[in-house]
Amino acid sequence: MKLSAREAARYLAAPDPAGAGVLLYGADAMRVALKRAALVTAMIGAGGAAEMRLTRIAGADLRRDPAALEDALKAIGFFPGPRAVLVEEAADGVTSVLVAGLANWRPGDARLVVTAGALGAGSALRKAFERAPGVVAIGIYDDPPSREEVAAHLARAGIKAVPAEALADVEALARALDPGDFAQLVEKIALYKRGDPAPLSPADVAACAPPAAEADVEELLNLAAEGRVAALAGAMRRLAGQAPTSLTIAAARHFRALYAAALAPDGPEAALARARPPVFGPRRARMAGQARALGVDGARQALGLVMDADLRLRSARPTPGLALVERLLVRVATLRRD
Repeated sequence: MKLSAREAARYLAAPDPAGAGVLLYGADAMRVALKRAALVTAMIGAGGAAEMRLTRIAGADLRRDPAALEDALKAIGFFPGPRAVLVEEAADGVTSVLVAGLANWRPGDARLVVTAGALGAGSALRKAFERAPGVVAIGIYDDPPSREEVAAHLARAGIKAVPAEALADVEALARALDPGDFAQLVEKIALYKRGDPAPLSPADVAACAPPAAEADVEELLNLAAEGRVAALAGAMRRLAGQAPTSLTIAAARHFRALYAAALAPDGPEAALARARPPVFGPRRARMAGQARALGVDGARQALGLVMDADLRLRSARPTPGLALVERLLVRVATLRRD
């Protein structure tokens, strides 16, 4: 049976315990591997592999030794609990072996998980899993994870108190990062929040966002706030690998601080000293100068431009992220009064 994207998300989180097998296929090997890992864990538990309840067979080996599949499916494990057989990098050439193994499958046998690369609609392997009873076929595409998938990923990492604003920030980063980097981000957030019962905040997400060179990001924002348009292009080139959403998060924090400083009746320096975390030394003097030059109206306009760009990056429409950020900073740089 072929599953839709929504059905697939539900199945991967809670696979049918009576199902005999699952085929995961897609062009992006990392995305397939991450879905496979989540599926196997849902099937046999986090300790299943350590308890030898998972058997791995390479697709190429299966062609040389077809009997290995049925032996693995019927084997009785030393430890109690559900078992799984994982056939990796399968291709159409092993379809008959897999079909034969599934035909002899009975409740209590190990469940079969098969991974493959991109399979066209005419693929014999794909057709077999789409048409056979008791098995499912799931295509893994390059679509970014939905908000529900992001929330589920955080929940699996132990982060369950996630307000909408923080979830939106994580979702935006999920759109910008490749699957492996996003998995590392979630792991980093989980470690960052370990022992902290407070709900996840946007500040927590920003602290864990993929680090560019912090000094480079700060200098980029300083250039924009100081109206140095000519220097922006070179600074952007140094940050070419940075996630655009991380830059807008940093820009929002910077210009929010400048807006608060420009509003302060006792002057920007005093406001920046009261900030949390406080701004010290030459950095405080530089930001105070930026707040004076922008003024309240300029800082408010800059913050509005940053918010607009952030919303565009978070939209479902494809957006050239770094180009959008560069245009944003050029527009901000033209707001200075001096």
